[in-house]
Amino acid sequence: MRKRIFIIIFVMLFAFTNQAFAAEKTTEKPAEKPSEKTAEKTAEKADDKAGKNADIKVPGSVLSISKENTYPNSAQDLPYLEPSKLAKAMLKTSDVPITNPDLIRLLNESSINASKVAFWYRAKIYLGQWPLSYQSTETTVNWEHQQINTNRLDNRGAKSVAKLYYNQTAHKKVSGGLTASIPNSEAVQKMMLITAAEKSKLPLAFQTAVGAGTKKSNVYHVSPKQVGYLYSYVPAVNERGRVTYGEVYIVLKGGKREIVIQNVTQQGIGAWIPIQDHVSFRFHTSNM
Repeated sequence: MRKRIFIIIFVMLFAFTNQAFAAEKTTEKPAEKPSEKTAEKTAEKADDKAGKNADIKVPGSVLSISKENTYPNSAQDLPYLEPSKLAKAMLKTSDVPITNPDLIRLLNESSINASKVAFWYRAKIYLGQWPLSYQSTETTVNWEHQQINTNRLDNRGAKSVAKLYYNQTAHKKVSGGLTASIPNSEAVQKMMLITAAEKSKLPLAFQTAVGAGTKKSNVYHVSPKQVGYLYSYVPAVNERGRVTYGEVYIVLKGGKREIVIQNVTQQGIGAWIPIQDHVSFRFHTSNM
């Protein structure tokens, strides 16, 4: 009898050991290598991110006149606002991203003291329809956006090379703006300005000026029997993308505070934004 009991116990222990070993082998799977498709998608995302953050190269024909400009342009302060602690907490509750600095300012100036004891408390506050965010799709530069000056030197009657310099003959103001009418255009302009400045790394403003008498010491040589023309332009960034609109509500439920967005729409938009204190030059000679 004892021998049978011993054999039964031995068989049970052997069976449990095999099951545990099998379970351990099943659990320890080899690390899976990422598929080619997954690797391709990751590379595409990295390329997209690099493309969005890539700096725009300034050509050699474009010069800074920040020191020479006789008209002092005021620096354009980017209207970015750091959300307050309350604003950050509320922005996280929204299903739709919010980057509008005017809306963030409104949240920063707000104070909501909701008592956790009042679990029965309910409120829904309508803040209106707002442009919530701007998503850029393309940022390009027209280095000869608007002509502001022409310097001419006639060297047809001379026998030696003459020198032509840039000299701004008249005060010129260049303004940018949106390419189409759109609701809450001022707020949209601010968001587009922030995005374009971050992507281009250039000093942008919706208005810039070049004062009369502004000069550069760069020399342009005009050969004998030739007429030299030096054309000057203010460059500008062409920013394109989509604006997301939505009706904004603040919902209070007891001690909870959240932002609810309803009736979300999107609209395509573009803008021309001049580059401050930069001039693009194009030199040309002819016999006339």
